Amino acid sequence: MPLDLVTVPCLRDNYAFLIHDAQTGATAVIDVPETGPILDALRSRGWSLTDILITHHHDDHIAGVGDLRKQTGARTWGARADAHRLPDLDHALVEGDTLVVGDQRGTVIDVPGHTLGHIAFHFPDASLVFTADSLMAAGCGRLFEGSADVMWQSLTKLAALPPQTLVCSGHEYTASNIRFALSLEPDNPALISRSKRVAAAREDGRPTVPSVLSDELSTNPFLRATRPEMKAVLGMTGASDAECFAEIRRRKDRF
Repeated sequence: MPLDLVTVPCLRDNYAFLIHDAQTGATAVIDVPETGPILDALRSRGWSLTDILITHHHDDHIAGVGDLRKQTGARTWGARADAHRLPDLDHALVEGDTLVVGDQRGTVIDVPGHTLGHIAFHFPDASLVFTADSLMAAGCGRLFEGSADVMWQSLTKLAALPPQTLVCSGHEYTASNIRFALSLEPDNPALISRSKRVAAAREDGRPTVPSVLSDELSTNPFLRATRPEMKAVLGMTGASDAECFAEIRRRKDRF
């Protein structure tokens, strides 16, 4: 049985995610920017929170963890490497560790770059990956702690997941990310089509995440650093994929 997925808008442009296993009643939240919207989403569905999964230490992803844990008694999971700057953890995780939500198994993937202790949670049977500020909808996170090479290695791991995987990222940045992508590939038909879908969603007040990995592979400039046509756009034919990614990240930072 697949996991139920709920995208929960928080703060100004953050997202938390609820996943629920109907068979067992287990429910997890991925990141807690604030408590109120998450509790509202749980109450409206009659769900009881069992687990809190943390992707990284930034305050806009963990500010509500302590309060939510106190109110629900949920277990908290996060990266062992970042335990010193995360809320108290019941389970400290490293890459390859398995966690269970109901009958669904998730796997921990190290995705440093935005922060050095950033992790993602992949639930293969549900075709879900929770990437927060590593791989984002039509973009990737800024390199606050890791190098371009480190982030490229992280994105390469995520890009290798099955193309039907839903990418659950942490912010509503998609429209601005697509404007940048179009500055590089204005004639990319998949990107033009996605731009129209995103504009329509935002006009209706709908989230643009999660996104499908196959769409990211065809439209996200940071994943397209491998493509000869992108290297030509950058004037970097013959450069390595990591070098092209670094140049795309520099251009986005100035955009």
